[in-house]
Amino acid sequence: MSRSPRHKQSSSSVRPDRGSRSSQSAGAGASEVRQGVRKVVVGEDNAGQRVDNFLMAQIRDVPRSIVYRIIRKGEVRVNKGRVKPDTRLSTGDEVRIPPVTRKEKPEQVVPGSRVQGVMQDAVIFENTEMLVVNKPSGIAVHGGSGLDFGLIEVLRAARPEAKFLELVHRLDRDTSGLVMVAKKRSALRYLQDELRHKRIRKKYHALVAGDWPPSVRRVNEPLLRFELGSGERRVRVDSAGKESLTLFRCLASYNGYSLVEASPVTGRTHQIRVHCAWAGHPIAGDDKYMDDVSLRAFRAAGGQRLMLHARALDFTLPVSGEAVHLEAPYDAAFGDTIARLAARREASE
Repeated sequence: MSRSPRHKQSSSSVRPDRGSRSSQSAGAGASEVRQGVRKVVVGEDNAGQRVDNFLMAQIRDVPRSIVYRIIRKGEVRVNKGRVKPDTRLSTGDEVRIPPVTRKEKPEQVVPGSRVQGVMQDAVIFENTEMLVVNKPSGIAVHGGSGLDFGLIEVLRAARPEAKFLELVHRLDRDTSGLVMVAKKRSALRYLQDELRHKRIRKKYHALVAGDWPPSVRRVNEPLLRFELGSGERRVRVDSAGKESLTLFRCLASYNGYSLVEASPVTGRTHQIRVHCAWAGHPIAGDDKYMDDVSLRAFRAAGGQRLMLHARALDFTLPVSGEAVHLEAPYDAAFGDTIARLAARREASE
């Protein structure tokens, strides 16, 4: 594992047309802002991107329908020519973005220096293309749904000089462990393509209720997403769901619990959590898929968190193609729980 100095990234440059300006739109409320004509030169990181996606990143808080309308009407030009939404951009292309009215963003909460420091210290690998973070349990990977910020917003606040930082994949809020972040658009495309073709191997450690049977080495059950009446998102095993496969290996057995290694072959929402519960061994501390009695017993014994940790990653680096193996240590809550169970087992033997 290594860490290298930060590197500034190439980016698109912006040049306003002569006479254009940003102003309050006539007749619009104070929450709307009129953005004048801009000409943006495409940088290396945006090469190969579709025009529609490029525009959505350039003029945020504007409905997708407006983006497609200004393209269709010919108001968006690339090198002075009309384009279609799926036109691919090249380095050095000049994109004309017409005047648009967008909603003014409310003042955002800036992550404090303490949480920025925690996230910076959680970076366990970094080069010019990407970084990997050992995400703490309890922090989402991105803001939204009532959260002011998540991992990616904290990293952006801690690295104001970085022109591009995007999540390659996600982890549940209460799951800890390895998360990949791209520092260049080319790296993002490469790593997401590797994920789609299942060339990136992930291994999780999970503490589950009960004694995991050695015979259960794979769970191949389809998963279906649904919502409760409250709007909360859940997943269940259902024949109408998407094909899902998780490989399992028991690492250790304790009195009433087992530590297992879970390797998801597919990447469905809550996949490991639901497959463990379906097998009759829900993950300790899982307030969505563990029964209330077992959850209360785990909490009463000192359990503090969902006991699921993205332990290891095997992948090849963008550009160099070098093979990398990373492992993330447990946090204190996870490690202390395992140590406590191990000590209890030894005392009973």
